[in-house]
Amino acid sequence: MSKSVGALLSRRGIEVLSILVLIGLWQLVAVALNDTLILPSFIQVVYALTKSWQAILMEDLPVSLVHFGLGMLGGLLIALPIGMLMGWFRAADRIMDPIVEIVRPIPPLAWIPFAIIWFGLTDQAAGFIIFVGAVFPILINTYVGFRSLPRVYVESAKVLGATKDRDLIRYIAFPYALPSIAGGIRIAMGIAWMCLVAAEEFGVSTSGLGYKIWSYYYLHEMDYVLLYMIILGLLGLLIDRSFRYVIEERMLKWRVGLTQ
Repeated sequence: MSKSVGALLSRRGIEVLSILVLIGLWQLVAVALNDTLILPSFIQVVYALTKSWQAILMEDLPVSLVHFGLGMLGGLLIALPIGMLMGWFRAADRIMDPIVEIVRPIPPLAWIPFAIIWFGLTDQAAGFIIFVGAVFPILINTYVGFRSLPRVYVESAKVLGATKDRDLIRYIAFPYALPSIAGGIRIAMGIAWMCLVAAEEFGVSTSGLGYKIWSYYYLHEMDYVLLYMIILGLLGLLIDRSFRYVIEERMLKWRVGLTQ
């Protein structure tokens, strides 16, 4: 067995062991408290999973993924062009920057009343709340990526014949800004996932993972509440790791350079 494989197995073993230790402590504390309302045990949560896994897979998960997809798609479609315009054209930056800086600090949850009025209790309403949470990290990172482009790259491209803005953006600025844009998308996905839960919990949706958390809380079935919380955490981890593998480790592998 090579050293690299052995090191990988050792690292994975430590990660699995840490999770098992956490589960063991969780079970011990829950048994000691002996109060499901305060802290359901691991065994109770597993039992809740055996009774509800079909509803989770067939009903709640698809709805939440639709909300998440709508919000992220809207964020990308709006944030990328605006961030590119602000980063490339100084006039666009002067025009848009005050508007962005006024709207950006408003919490996504503050938009829930308008989301309900504009869209009703629909998938679009939940998607709008997620969009508000996702759009600004992508926009800011796109802007920063374009702004940080060294002028020497632009001058070199002009010498080689790329004189139009669209060519400079397509072949020079955008590829250079891709790592920054990818970082913004990754941050946006984390914020969007948290906004999804809040949007579904506070009445923008009538189904989904977040909605079920609030529903089971009202019923004082905290084992189900904790189950859905764990599912949300695992799904968030899966989405983040998938993005890192496909985008950062494959499509942007060139940016790693000599750091590995």
